[in-house]
Amino acid sequence: MSDVIRVFLADDHAVVRRGLEALIETQADMMVVGTAVDGEEAVQQVDRLLPDVILLDIQMPRKNGVAAIGEIKAAHPDARILVLTSFGDDDTVFAAIKAGAMGYLLKDSSPQELMQAIRHVHNGRASLHPDIALKVIQELNRPPTHLPLTDDPLTEREVEVLKLVARGLSNQEIADQLVVSERTVRTHLSNILGKLHLANRTQAALYALRQGLARLEP
Repeated sequence: MSDVIRVFLADDHAVVRRGLEALIETQADMMVVGTAVDGEEAVQQVDRLLPDVILLDIQMPRKNGVAAIGEIKAAHPDARILVLTSFGDDDTVFAAIKAGAMGYLLKDSSPQELMQAIRHVHNGRASLHPDIALKVIQELNRPPTHLPLTDDPLTEREVEVLKLVARGLSNQEIADQLVVSERTVRTHLSNILGKLHLANRTQAALYALRQGLARLEP
């Protein structure tokens, strides 16, 4: 059972929740461990259930998805969150990513795309709808803004870790590649975020791409 991805669903439409639950339950390597009808309930249930992947909508009553993402990440920094929504406007997209979402899909995605996205997010990889990926690329192509750094620059090892984060590798994959412990990778990542004044690994990856430390793989 340890190989089964434990998925939590949050959407205020019952038909959508039931459809997603039925779809996910067809996968041998996935199971739905809980659902929520709004952002407030999602935060509470995630805190109790500690699922592997959190799949949530953006527009929900009581607490919207962006606020829920922020609260979940504050309490559980390693939480892996995939947004599934009908809203693809710039403000919503970047607010969700900045809050800590690792994936962002639109509801016109195919079932196969959704299942792949859940697996990618579970493995610590970013997963973006093609339209959302285009928005990210356009953002990356804007003239770089130099973030204020501390007087303590990144070490060579921290730069290595940052490059691997930008490639979408999970902490364990980075640890395996650098032959260090996962705890050491977490420490490096924490130092990187502190020095660059960033909130999460998604922002760190975007920073690395914009500064030319890494590039989007084809």
